[in-house]
Amino acid sequence: MKVAEAVGRALTAAGVHQVFGVVGSGNFHVTNAMVAAGSRFVAARHEGGAATMADAFARISGTVAALSVHQGPGLTNALTGIAEAAKSRTPLLVVAAEATLPTSNFHVDQEALARAVGAVAARVTSPHTAVEEALGAVRRALHERRTVVLNLPLDVQALDVPDAATVAVVPPPPRAAVEPSASEVSALVTALARSRRPVFVAGRGARSPAARDALRALADHHGALLATSAVAHGLFHDDPWSLGISGGFATPLSTELIQGADLIVGWGCGLTMWTTRHGTLIGPDTVVVQVDDDASALGAHREVRLGVTGDVAVTARQTLAAGGERRQGYRTDDIARALRTRGRWRDVPYDDESTRDRIDPRTLSAALDDLLPAERVVGVDSGNFMGYPSAYLSVPDHHGFCFTQAFQSIGLGLATTIGAALARPDRLPVAALGDGGALMGVAELDTVRRLGLPMVVIVYDDEAYGAEVHHFGPDGFPLDTVTFPPTDIAAVARGHGFETVTVRERADLKAVADWVAGPRSAPLLVDAKVTREHGAWWLEEAFRGH
Repeated sequence: MKVAEAVGRALTAAGVHQVFGVVGSGNFHVTNAMVAAGSRFVAARHEGGAATMADAFARISGTVAALSVHQGPGLTNALTGIAEAAKSRTPLLVVAAEATLPTSNFHVDQEALARAVGAVAARVTSPHTAVEEALGAVRRALHERRTVVLNLPLDVQALDVPDAATVAVVPPPPRAAVEPSASEVSALVTALARSRRPVFVAGRGARSPAARDALRALADHHGALLATSAVAHGLFHDDPWSLGISGGFATPLSTELIQGADLIVGWGCGLTMWTTRHGTLIGPDTVVVQVDDDASALGAHREVRLGVTGDVAVTARQTLAAGGERRQGYRTDDIARALRTRGRWRDVPYDDESTRDRIDPRTLSAALDDLLPAERVVGVDSGNFMGYPSAYLSVPDHHGFCFTQAFQSIGLGLATTIGAALARPDRLPVAALGDGGALMGVAELDTVRRLGLPMVVIVYDDEAYGAEVHHFGPDGFPLDTVTFPPTDIAAVARGHGFETVTVRERADLKAVADWVAGPRSAPLLVDAKVTREHGAWWLEEAFRGH
């Protein structure tokens, strides 16, 4: 058995059952070996799309996914997606063929490239150690929550694996939950006992049913309101005390209540400038506590009064078990009434700026929220538009929203939604894109159609890179470099086998309702010509910190 086959079979046996990629000569044999061993391979049209699909699949499924790429340009094409995954601490394995001869056209320092974007670099070095090195890469991805680039040198791939070097392969055990210290739990209990207006903000580290249930029980005991970072959107979807997303996407009511908190506890949440609106959501006398199972994350973005090193679910359960008086806290009748009537963005009055030619993105998003099935998984690209789908499209739980924004690259949204859709085939996938990101990732429209995904792709089309227009336009700078002539994106999608509708006014959305009611035999693209007179509310907030 050759090294390429041994490595591919070992990776599948270790639990890596979903692979995305673009296959070339260097990764042909290892990819086919994974497929032969039982893994599912999804061919993307570009390695960048494949990387983001793998990232999103891993986030939504909670498993280690793989990306398979050709040596040299296959890896460099994928680097933006790999950087996003690495910054998000996604457990992802990049299986990268490697040309080690400096005279090869494909030769680059792949180890340095991996490290440069925050990934872990690993390598298969010999036939005797190939299987164990492959398993070590999977373990590291899972246990350290890291994106690992496993380089497979071409010359090593072609060597024979000695019989003595083959070992029985089993999936690595789950990552062990970190137990908090008794003293830190006691300090957290004291902080909660002293608080009259506590707010919990749950982040990436709280995205599990166990953490959600533990946090809800603890919040109920201490009268805390519940919020999330953007990546954990949907975690408390059906809770009457949920504030939704904290930060730039927060409603006016949520903003007011978070600012009024005397205690904010970040649970598996970095409390970044986005989640705290550059710190403006934290009052001058507010006690800030952070709970994370990675000690290096405590206080990394925001000074905290107390840092607790521990798994979110374990820490919340132990804190509740420590007792203390059950209190009303922030859960008053007035606040309950306010949350029922003003808790969602669609409850906030606004002046509809729609014209005969362009639809207000708020009107569009609220209408789509009503039209599309509630069981959905939403992927959002980056740009001026992104707050509208994030704020107005409800999701059923934390598996219903995939937010690949740690690197803030545009063009990832369509691939994000493909990966999320494959992880949750029971839900309607909804991709929310700007026109810039849609055209940047347009090749993956073919992947959507080829896979038979019943996806809705919404393009918020303002014919510009809207963030730059609204950042520099008010100061009188020329905008020719960031504005574009009209593009018939619907026609582009029809060429890929999509059903399409161009939306300029609310009445045009009847075609969306018809598609939802119909057989959904082809995916649907909605080319929404949106108003563009001013920047989104969240973008105005964000620019204040630049």
